[in-house]
Amino acid sequence: NHGQHAFTIERGQRIAQMVVEKFETVNWDVVKTLEETDRGEGGFGSTGTE
Repeated sequence: NHGQHAFTIERGQRIAQMVVEKFETVNWDVVKTLEETDRGEGGFGSTGTE
């Protein structure tokens, strides 16, 4: 409570919530160049129509 007035919490009132979220640490490998790879014609994220 950052306000100027007192705030009273009564029994049974909800005063908090919890958010469960996955957290991962990423380890990057720094390289000077990238190797060539084969790519499809549909572009990034393309799964086709069939």
